[in-house]
Order: sequence, then C-alpha cells, then structure tokens
Amino acid sequence: MDPLADLLAGPRARGAFVLRCDLEPPWALRVDDRAPLTVVAVVTGSAWVLCGDAAPQRVAPGDVAVVRGPAPYAVADDPGTAPQALIDADQRCTTLDGVEVPLTWRGPRVWGNSDHPRTRLVTGTYPGHGAISRRLLGALPRLVVLRADAATGPVLDWLAREVVQETLGQDAVLDRLLDLLLVSALRAWFDAADDAPGWYAAAADPVVGPALRLLQTRPEHPWTTASLAAAVATSRATLARRFTALVEQPPMGYLTTWRLDLAADLLLEPGATLAAVARRVGYGSPYALSAAFSRQFGTSPREHRAAAPTG
Repeated sequence: MDPLADLLAGPRARGAFVLRCDLEPPWALRVDDRAPLTVVAVVTGSAWVLCGDAAPQRVAPGDVAVVRGPAPYAVADDPGTAPQALIDADQRCTTLDGVEVPLTWRGPRVWGNSDHPRTRLVTGTYPGHGAISRRLLGALPRLVVLRADAATGPVLDWLAREVVQETLGQDAVLDRLLDLLLVSALRAWFDAADDAPGWYAAAADPVVGPALRLLQTRPEHPWTTASLAAAVATSRATLARRFTALVEQPPMGYLTTWRLDLAADLLLEPGATLAAVARRVGYGSPYALSAAFSRQFGTSPREHRAAAPTG
C-alpha cells in the first residue's frame, strides 16, 4: 500500500454529514462544528472559503476545498458579506447571537434560501477521526483548494446526484463517495505540492519506499534496522541515512509511531480486544501496548475508547 492509501484506509467516513446547499446572494455561513475535516465542492456558481489567517480562496464549478478543523471557518458569496448564521457542533443553525434559525429544507439533504440558486454546493463533514488520520491532518495546511480536474470531476458529479436520493443504504453510498472525492483531491494536492511531507515523497525512493511499505503492511513483524535493510537489499547504514533524511524519523522510530497510530484506530473497531490489537501491531502483550500507548498519547487505551464518538 502507498502512504496515502494507508492513512485513509482505517478512518473512513462513517455517518458523515453530507448536504447540498442551494444559495442565492447575499449569503454567508460561519461554521464552528469542531469537525476535523470538511470537504466543500462547488457544483454551480462560486463561493469564497475563509479560514482564519489564510488568504480567502474563491472556489468555482468543479473546485474542491478541503478544510482542516477544528477551528471555525466561513463560506460566503463574497469575502465582505457578514455571516448571517452559525453552524455548531450539532449541525444546529443559529444567528451569531445564538437565536435558533429554522433551517429551510428543500428536499432530502438539500438546504438553502432559493429554489433557483445561483450557487450550488455539496459539503461533506467528517465528524471524527482516528490516530492515523491525525498524521494526515498534521501534513495538511488549514485550507487546500483543488481546482477542477479530470480526477475529481466525475466523483463530484456522482456525489451531487446521489445526495438527493432516498434509497436503502444511501448513507453508506454517500460515505464512500465522499471518501473517494477526498482521496482524489488529496492525491492531486500531494502530487503537486512543493512541501509534501517526507513520508509521502519517500514512497518514490527506490530504497525508502519499499521499506516504508514493509513497515506499514507488516507492523507485527519484529523488525530491526538490520533486518529491514536486508529485506530491501541495502546496507543498514544506507537505509538509516536515507530513511531519516526523507521521512525525518529513523526507521524504528517511524515503526513505533506507526504501530501506536494503527493501534489507536484498531481499538475503536467493534469487538476488538487489547490483546488482539497488541498482536496485530507487534507488541508482545496487552500490558506492553498499554504502557507504550499511554506514553505516546497521554491516555490509556481504555480512556481512548471511552472518549471516541459513537454512532
């Protein structure tokens, strides 16, 4: 598996909040839902996305904006339009003073202020994330905008059609389409970014790339730097030097953080036991995993589970 696929394979959308917004100017929404990640895509018209100190970005038809939370952001017809409504963590809509604003629903998962809108958006909000996606989120700027291209266009068209459907299993369909749109957009961004994280760029290295894939796909193996170097047919010194230079961590340091990030996700799966997760990620006992987990995250596996969102 490649690094981006590994990071997105575990924490997939589960019950994501997917909505079509039909809007006629003037309009502006301040979003303070504390979500770790939101996708805003333009079907028709245009919008501006405003995220803190980042420069406002205009998004046009086919463009996809990826907003990294949990800080608030705004979407508006114009950067100068004052926010008219606030969306909170329960997806409740109020005025900025806290007075409830009745949502104007125009069909299944369709909200807005016009039946003949100048702008149509599709938004998808990831309500929670696991530790593996925290590594991904740490590599992203506050706002990523992908311009319309051949990779995201068909997915966005499909999602825009499906969001208004009401059939059995529709939530699962929307979750998977949202994942596909996100992965397509992030892959395009990582490929083009000048400052892509080391672990992503390292995937193309003929020595470090195979080593990364072995660590990611076989974390339970009792790796050492020497055994990993032998597996990729290079010397221990060469692997250690090139791996550290590209990934900014030595091989065994990367393996430790990968194992614990993976454990954090696996612990949230229904029916998972600490013993089974420990075996899966290469720890000899539940106690050893629990101790390492607490050192890394400052919380126990039990507390990690208890704090996870449900639903």
